[in-house]
Amino acid sequence: MAETNETVSSSYHEKFNRGKTWSGLELKEFYNPADTAGIDYHRSIGDPGQYPYTRGIHRNMYRGRLWTRREVCGLGSARETNERLKFLLREGAGGPNVIVDVPGELGIDADHPRAAGEVGVTGVSINSLADITVLTEGIPLDKTSFSLIVAAPSAEVMFSQYLVEAQRRGIDFRLLSGSIQNDPIHLRYCGFPPAAPLDVARKTAVDIIEYCTRYVPRWYTTTINLYDLRENGISAAQEIAFGFGIGLIYIDGAIERGLQIDDFIPRLSFYCSAHIDFFEEIAKLRAARRLWAKIMQERYGAKDPRSLQFRFAVHTAGCSLVPQQPLNNAIRIAYEALAAVLGGVQSLHCCSYDEPIALPTEQSHLLAIRTQQVLAYETGVAAVSDPLGGSYYIENLTDKIEEETLKIFKEIEDRGGMLEAINSGWIDQEMEKAALEEQQRIEKRDRLVVGVNVFRMPPEDATPSGVQRIPAQVEQKIIEDVEKLKKERHRPAWQQAIDNLKRHTEKGEKENLIPPVIECIKAGATVGEIMGVIRQAYGHPYDPLEAIQPPY
Repeated sequence: MAETNETVSSSYHEKFNRGKTWSGLELKEFYNPADTAGIDYHRSIGDPGQYPYTRGIHRNMYRGRLWTRREVCGLGSARETNERLKFLLREGAGGPNVIVDVPGELGIDADHPRAAGEVGVTGVSINSLADITVLTEGIPLDKTSFSLIVAAPSAEVMFSQYLVEAQRRGIDFRLLSGSIQNDPIHLRYCGFPPAAPLDVARKTAVDIIEYCTRYVPRWYTTTINLYDLRENGISAAQEIAFGFGIGLIYIDGAIERGLQIDDFIPRLSFYCSAHIDFFEEIAKLRAARRLWAKIMQERYGAKDPRSLQFRFAVHTAGCSLVPQQPLNNAIRIAYEALAAVLGGVQSLHCCSYDEPIALPTEQSHLLAIRTQQVLAYETGVAAVSDPLGGSYYIENLTDKIEEETLKIFKEIEDRGGMLEAINSGWIDQEMEKAALEEQQRIEKRDRLVVGVNVFRMPPEDATPSGVQRIPAQVEQKIIEDVEKLKKERHRPAWQQAIDNLKRHTEKGEKENLIPPVIECIKAGATVGEIMGVIRQAYGHPYDPLEAIQPPY
């Protein structure tokens, strides 16, 4: 009883003792008009829908159209994923949002000796046109905005497979809408550096930008992935600076191909994190929107208002979720989703509460989409554009994050630009340092995480809706299908297409490879084989894991 009384007394007198944001920005006890006195409203903030778009890219925001409610989906084979996609669409998801597995990001096939145990585990296994056909079965591609989450150089192949499937159905490319992540440079910070050599990464990314600008005008060509960078433990300002820095590499590459900035920038978007520090995340998204408008106008001379608008999707922060007391994650996710909406998101994915344990079950996936629906239809947060605009605290914090971001930009420029900052290892060092410091803060209890270093309970032995498992026979069937394709396809046509791709790749940086890749796909070539040809032409091993030799 005495112990209980002591706990109650301690909780009653407890106070908040952290005077910094998650990213380490110093905070005052309160903010007043003096903290925004130096801000010129029309120059630095503006109304929603007006430059510099601090308050949002649309004047009426969600009154005009609610954010797209997507849920990341990808498990096992194309068949299993197709069934889960249809379930999510029936339950109100705004569009398919498909993520590929580890072999897919590496650009290797399911029958690769090092792929064993990873096929279909963290996403859907895509190896050939047959997989895309099954994946999209029953989904009208000319009436659906389809999101393909593949960031690697293999994005060029999988996007081309999607185009071939549309062709097979008689659909004009101009009617296709959707997005592909296509941010292969960032992939080196997600554990896949062998799969994304800088030269191949830049080449394949720009190919997609150029091809879509010319032939698939409704497609979002690149979704620059700030989210994955943030998952490494970096700050809000670093998330913007590093992500924008990578994005500018692609933009410069597209301009070198002869594209004008206003030709392609309106179809470039971003994938941001909504982390757990509520107000910092809202301010971060507002700062990113303003900074992007300035960069496009002042650095690139963009004239089209759409080129100045920072369009972004949000993924609630997977790294903020923990396996301990997993239902607590549902609360974290809801707060992060609210921050994303108050920050002006265009498309939102809510994590599932069991994400630190396994792929989402059908039940946890359903709770994630319901979280968005409650937010959209019940809370009233969509009624007013940028409802926190004008807050002394929010406006001051927005300025601080922009200032911190510009300092990092200056450091990158002083180091010779983003490519050099990556090549020198400086970006890697900054990420490793941030990850270490964050772990130390948790271990020292400078950062309190409920269930981890405070309010701990005995470990659970089950989650409320069970754990999603990919049966071993699913992987085996995928491998058998790949082996069968390679055995039964018309070898001379396949060889001719492979040789043609090699010749086109050797023509140089400005030769777009999507047309010869499409020819390879129609001849039965797989993702791993096509990527192997491209890699070899750039002087890299056919196999990123250097375990197999080319089959030609």
